[in-house]
Formats: sequence, C-alpha cells, structure tokens
Amino acid sequence: MALQLVRFLGLLFVALAMAPALAHLLELPNKIRLPREQYQTVQQLYRGWSRLGVVVIAAMLATLVLLLMARGHDGEFGWALAAFVCILLTQFVFWVFTFPVNRATVNWTRLPENWGSLRRRWEYSHAASAGLNLIALISLIASVLSAVPVAA
Repeated sequence: MALQLVRFLGLLFVALAMAPALAHLLELPNKIRLPREQYQTVQQLYRGWSRLGVVVIAAMLATLVLLLMARGHDGEFGWALAAFVCILLTQFVFWVFTFPVNRATVNWTRLPENWGSLRRRWEYSHAASAGLNLIALISLIASVLSAVPVAA
C-alpha cells in the first residue's frame, strides 16, 4: 500500500512540475521575437511562480522515495532512477542557467544591455527543463507500468 501511494504521489508531482515547464516551452516561439518593452511586460506574468518550487521539491522527494523502495525490482528501479535523475537535472539547469538570469534582470524588472542574450538563455533553459520533465514523467509512467503484473 505504501508503494502504491509513493507511485501515485510521484506521478502527481512530476506531472504538476511538468505543467509550468511545458507552458514555457509552448510560449517560446511567440515570446522569443517580442521587442524589449513587450517582453519585459510579458515576463511580469511569472510573479509568484517561485512558489512552484514546492511542487518540484515534492517531485524530487517522491521519485527519490520510489527509487529507494524499488530497489531489487530491476525494471521499476531503472525507470525510477531515470525519472529521479531528470528531475535533478531540471534543478541543475535552473540553478546554472535560469537563476543567474533572474538575478541579472532582477526577475525581469530591469533589462541590462545584454538582455537579448539573457532572454535566449532564460527561454532555452526553460525549454530544456520542459524536455527533462517530460522524460521524467515518461520514465515514471514506465516505472509504474513495469511493476504492474500483466494478466495472462
């Protein structure tokens, strides 16, 4: 029963973490071409999104717990490991690429001279995170499915 709960929570939180990342990816083609003033205005929509960090932490913890509980179950463990690594990699991308841009632009309230290159770095780091979140979700689904007995 505990393992079922952990599987459910993993799927829930990884899916919830993917939602805002996917939103960033889907809006990228339109936002990347916006002029300076319009881009800065649009970026204000993200105020408060930092609270989604709770969802990412929950996804990381749920996949870690599943990984630990799935030890000894080869198929499930391998997929759970892939999901956990992808969630960790989203954090690497955030702290190495996205967060420094947030600081340089004071969360897009100030646009320095190199704002165009910062925009590309910010947008494409979010696109990379969306891809990693999608791979994490697919891996987690595969993990859960590999643990489900197949009826004859």
